[in-house]
Amino acid sequence: MKKLLLIMLSVSLLTSCGDGSKSKRIVSASSGNINNLQVIIDSELWLSRIGDELREVFSAEVVGLPQQEPLFSIRQMPPVVFTGFATKNRTILKIERDKPADTKFLKDVYATPQAVVVISGNSAKEIIAEINKHAERIISTFKATEIKEKQRRMAKSLLKVKRIEETLGITIKPPSAYRIAKQEGNFFWLRRDIDNGDANLMIYEMPLDAVSDGENAINDIIKMRDSIGKVHIPGPIEGSYMITEEAYTPFLNTTIIDNKPAFETKSTWEVKDAFMAGPFVNYAFKDEVNNRLIVLEAFVFAPSKSKRDYIFELEAIIRTLKIK
Repeated sequence: MKKLLLIMLSVSLLTSCGDGSKSKRIVSASSGNINNLQVIIDSELWLSRIGDELREVFSAEVVGLPQQEPLFSIRQMPPVVFTGFATKNRTILKIERDKPADTKFLKDVYATPQAVVVISGNSAKEIIAEINKHAERIISTFKATEIKEKQRRMAKSLLKVKRIEETLGITIKPPSAYRIAKQEGNFFWLRRDIDNGDANLMIYEMPLDAVSDGENAINDIIKMRDSIGKVHIPGPIEGSYMITEEAYTPFLNTTIIDNKPAFETKSTWEVKDAFMAGPFVNYAFKDEVNNRLIVLEAFVFAPSKSKRDYIFELEAIIRTLKIK
């Protein structure tokens, strides 16, 4: 009897909150591949205009890739089978019909970490309106969840980058699958071998005025990265080197990472005078304290392979950056 009482007391202590008055719900760890989105919706609705809208928004083409790849790999599941292990996916989008129009952003409902978004409406028109109204926030929420999870996984085995951190006055956390392929002064090239190619990260500094604000920013960024490619990223034949592909106009955006404003440029690269190409994303951070730009650029070479997840991994690495 005493043993039973001790067991019951132990369980009570484990499940109680700090004030001893409320129970704390314990949920299991979430699961799933990176960028896999689980959509909980009746099959009838999935085949209707609502499903079409969901696919258009969440399977939209990733910007900057040479071939079409979706933002998320979607798996549709009817509510009747959404039980048990099926509820543990890290990102979940639920569609509920015959309820007032609303969009709820929930956290760690069935597992942790987990982002759950519930969209409801009394009609297809209302549900579609909610999807479009909150699409940007929903995508950002799911992407942030996946970035954080990718960083957590990479942190299990990190590359030693003391040289980079001391030379450039930054901290960054690439996984040990990468190696420092080249260092020349303040320029570093990190590389990881992948199937039939490689994933790459360049880190270097430039003068603060190398990229101007306004309309000329994109031209300055192209000029900057092409000059870096000519000096540091040679092609397979003599005289060849990496440049920005001229056939496509790069996508330019501004963002904030580590409380620092940055230009975000996405497009494709090619090797001058050689048949090599792939996607890149370039971040030029304004470090006004040190009167410089810190530039991190991810690029991938993987002929005939999907490149979304490689670029995503590199962006997750870039977002660990902290400027001292």
